[in-house]
Amino acid sequence: PAITMAGSTDLERIYGQLNSCSERSRGIWFVPGVSGVIPYRQTPRLGSGRASWRLSVKRLLAIIFVLTINSCAHFHDQPLSATKSLDSFESRTLNRTDLNTYMQAHIPAAQWPLQAWDLTSLTLAAFFYHPDLDVARARWAFAKAGVKAAGEPPNPKVTVSPGFNSTTESISRWIVGAAVEIPIVTAGKRGYQLAQAEHLSEAARMYIAAVAWQVRSRVREALLDLYGANETESLLIKRRSIQAQCLELLQQQLDAGEISGLVVNQASIDFHATVVELLDARKRQAEARVELADAIGVPAKALDGIDILFNGFEGLPSTLPKPEVRRRALLNRADVLAALAVYQASQSSLQLEVARQYPDIDIGPGYEYDQGDNKWALGISLTLPVLNQNRGAIAAAEARRTEAAAEFTALQSHILGQIERAVAGLKASMDKARTAEVIAEKLEQKATTMQKMFEAGEVLMLAVAGARLEQNSNALLLLRARIDVQEAMGQLEDAMQSPADLSDWQETVLQSDIDKRGTS
Repeated sequence: PAITMAGSTDLERIYGQLNSCSERSRGIWFVPGVSGVIPYRQTPRLGSGRASWRLSVKRLLAIIFVLTINSCAHFHDQPLSATKSLDSFESRTLNRTDLNTYMQAHIPAAQWPLQAWDLTSLTLAAFFYHPDLDVARARWAFAKAGVKAAGEPPNPKVTVSPGFNSTTESISRWIVGAAVEIPIVTAGKRGYQLAQAEHLSEAARMYIAAVAWQVRSRVREALLDLYGANETESLLIKRRSIQAQCLELLQQQLDAGEISGLVVNQASIDFHATVVELLDARKRQAEARVELADAIGVPAKALDGIDILFNGFEGLPSTLPKPEVRRRALLNRADVLAALAVYQASQSSLQLEVARQYPDIDIGPGYEYDQGDNKWALGISLTLPVLNQNRGAIAAAEARRTEAAAEFTALQSHILGQIERAVAGLKASMDKARTAEVIAEKLEQKATTMQKMFEAGEVLMLAVAGARLEQNSNALLLLRARIDVQEAMGQLEDAMQSPADLSDWQETVLQSDIDKRGTS
């Protein structure tokens, strides 16, 4: 008979054999998982009930087989190619459509493509591209799969033991035994196992926020390096121009016999030293652009033609973060919350090991067809905790809980020291920068006075150029002091794992991650 189904040829063969075993009149079989119907013939029943019994067993086995096949997961090959991965990375830009969708979800008022990129927009681009976050997301997916596995109930077992008695002359020589073993998990073990997996999943989720902060920190650090290199280059260009003017004026005095050649020689040395510093600044500028691209997760060419803003780097912070903000960060850092989740997982692990002192129960109803006789049985089995009561595993779980608690305490202590050092460093850097600002004001007044005196004919142009050089040197010191302040602010934010003006950093990052996965 013809069979139409969505299964394999093996299934067709099984059902073909099943139909051929029956000599019954025509009818219809409906089998779950099979597309179409299976016709069979109906004929008068045989004298004995053995053929009918065999047919029923085969029908049951066939249905179980089809249901099992349909519910099984299948392997899907996903080859990984180094060439394709490299091509995908090199094709990344800051004007892709999917990046646009992601950015619009977080900067709704921005017009795409962005006219200029600041720390916020570059950080969002890093959240979209950086591979470290892909690794963190994969770890969370693995942990969530562990939750699913922990919540699955144990499967029952079926045992079939056919036999044949060749020494009897009874109606049936066959002996067929079948038993079902149903496991019953006691003492709440499944609940403890599920709780442990859920806590580990939460730890992996908070790890995403911790990695996201590291990504943001690297973007800010690279952006600050680029800002410092750009400003240093600008100031050195001004110094080179002033020194060139001084060198020209000194050369005129040398030609007039008013000064020694050593003075001109020293001015020439200073000029060329500035040229070397300028080249070094341009080298740092190029390196900073590459570091910024790496922090975002794009090739360096993706930043070509991109206008970058350095908002917040020019001035000094008005105030330090309040103590309650620092305390909240100490309690809510992503790694702190992850450590708490790990500790809770160790608690559940200990509860699980304590519960494993009590054995699980296996109930085994069975049936045996013994040469024409139907026999039924009910068996109960369990492991007797005689030789050990799981004391070793309990001790190990207790030690792991103690270790997790110690790690949490050590982490909080480390964070507290990190915050205090960052605050002390920020205060000192701000004092240094304010002192440099005062000096800059004095030098500005001096340069203005020298200019007026030159216009009045009281001093030479060389004196004015000297005042400008002095002002330029202090401007470089002031720039270095301001960069030190921003570096100290970055260290404080790293200690809090949150920007100074954003208290709900973790939830913002995690929601950003959810939005990204929703668009991918």
